[in-house]
Amino acid sequence: MAEYDVIGDAAGLSAAADALHAGTGPVAVDVERASGFRYSQRAYLIQVFRRDAGVFLFDAPAVRDFTLLQQAIGDQEWVFHAASQDLPSLRELDLLPPSLFDTELASRLLGHERFGLGAVVEETLGISLAKAHSAADWSTRPLPQPWLEYAALDVLHLIDVRDALAAELADQHKAEIAAQEFDAVRTREPKPPRDDPWRRLSGLHAVRGQRNLAVARSLWEARDRFAREQDVAPGRLVPDRALVAAVLAEPQTKQELAALKEFNGRASRSQLDRWWAAIDAGRTTKDLPRTRVPGDALPPPRAWADRNPEADARLKAARPVVEARAEQLRMPTENLLTPDLLRRVAWEPPSTSDARLIGIALAELGARPWQIEETAQLIADAFVESTQSVEEASEAAS
Repeated sequence: MAEYDVIGDAAGLSAAADALHAGTGPVAVDVERASGFRYSQRAYLIQVFRRDAGVFLFDAPAVRDFTLLQQAIGDQEWVFHAASQDLPSLRELDLLPPSLFDTELASRLLGHERFGLGAVVEETLGISLAKAHSAADWSTRPLPQPWLEYAALDVLHLIDVRDALAAELADQHKAEIAAQEFDAVRTREPKPPRDDPWRRLSGLHAVRGQRNLAVARSLWEARDRFAREQDVAPGRLVPDRALVAAVLAEPQTKQELAALKEFNGRASRSQLDRWWAAIDAGRTTKDLPRTRVPGDALPPPRAWADRNPEADARLKAARPVVEARAEQLRMPTENLLTPDLLRRVAWEPPSTSDARLIGIALAELGARPWQIEETAQLIADAFVESTQSVEEASEAAS
């Protein structure tokens, strides 16, 4: 295996940018984060490959300003595997692709059975990749050479994979479909922060009552503040299950909290004063959270028959039709049309089951033009059929 150096200064960045600018063709890009280890989702290592230039590995926290890299490769197509995972941390560094090709998404659209990078490389090129360090702590410094070899392989073959998949997309007449999907990934706006992020606490469903919910919120917020200060993943300090256990046990003293076996984690005892203060704050606050928070989520489909029988009939009529079309196109149903979009248009459809109006509704929900072209008429026809079936059933019952 080749030896790889990590670029962490302005001189190294400048030389790499010159080499990449002189290369040819698209640019392969990948990002290594420290998910599960650090609080943030920042990039810790950025890998870039271009033909006639080679592989370059950048220490993102050390370099910080990637203006030269953006200028060197900015007007080229950037090739990713699962771009949606890497784009947020690249945006934080003002690294923005003008266009992209996503080999993971292309594999899905082509109907491949496996979508992981190793599987796609093996299927398209016949090369096996070792994935021994995929869950490593990439904030480690210095990075071990075997990790760097692994990171380089993530981009070294990506352009060849891109070319093979592009040819396959053309053969299946899916090049335009892929282009729309790639651009949707590239331009997708980040999700806004949740109003009550503490409600994502795993196991919170077991907590009853506003006061106990206030304690859970207070503990979550205290852990989040400490995790942010330490730049450590919150769950590595005190796991969610331990916070919930502390709420459910209702300890009356700090000593009782310390004696609680289920309240564990590496900071559970060293920061005991912090957790006890959070429990006390939750028990005394006058700002009690609501036990239920209204949202825009639809009821689960199993409840539709009782809550909205017409919508239930529409969904049951349209879903198999969309699934059948996805099978004809040789792609997963969720890539043809996400289940949530179908459920939403079935729950609250246009006033008439007209394909054009169904298409407008789908577009407002975020469907791409090719998805609308493939599904709007099928859904409209299914909705008409479901209405007729409901009416016939009603007449028979009367």
